[in-house]
Amino acid sequence: MPVRSLGSQTVAGECLADQRDRYSTYAELAASEVAGRDYNIRVVRRPNSEIAIIAPHGGSIERRTSDIATAIAGDDFNLYLFEGLDEQGSFDTLHLTSHRFDEPRCIELITHCPVVVAVHGFSSKQQEVMLGGLDEMLKRRIAQHMALVGVDIKADGHAYPGLHKKNICNRGGRGRGIQLELSDGLRGGSDENAVIQSARSVLLSLSDEH
Repeated sequence: MPVRSLGSQTVAGECLADQRDRYSTYAELAASEVAGRDYNIRVVRRPNSEIAIIAPHGGSIERRTSDIATAIAGDDFNLYLFEGLDEQGSFDTLHLTSHRFDEPRCIELITHCPVVVAVHGFSSKQQEVMLGGLDEMLKRRIAQHMALVGVDIKADGHAYPGLHKKNICNRGGRGRGIQLELSDGLRGGSDENAVIQSARSVLLSLSDEH
């Protein structure tokens, strides 16, 4: 299944996937693709939570990102999944790069959530995590926790910093969030559960602080 290349960059450090995307907005996508046949959208609300876990490239767009986002959310956090349904892969048809992802149900959900964590996938055989987003404090907490359990994690100087203000991870209630980029080797690999449990642990402790 096609996935993003580490070599596709702009000067600002944002991925050039949007130049390869078939559609530039969700409205364009929805005008051509059929909900329930080509893609599904799932929203699970947890009324007592101010945290949203989202997989904007779920299902067959970026493999296992739906499963990982669902596992991080558990029964505790709000969950949003935009999922491709073509078992052969749907990156080429359904991928909307993160600063152009504007599906209304996602926007409506995260607007009311001060903390947003977006789960993505990238192409690498190594088990590694690239952590980005504008929530610098939370990024550091997650990075530290994952490093302590032996996850190969980069929080700076990598291909997906997630700094665009319109990046979907940064469109929550505080205007800053977390972008969790997981390598193809990690998704389904031995470190996957450590990543899930680390993210959950930090987010649960964050909930306890409020």
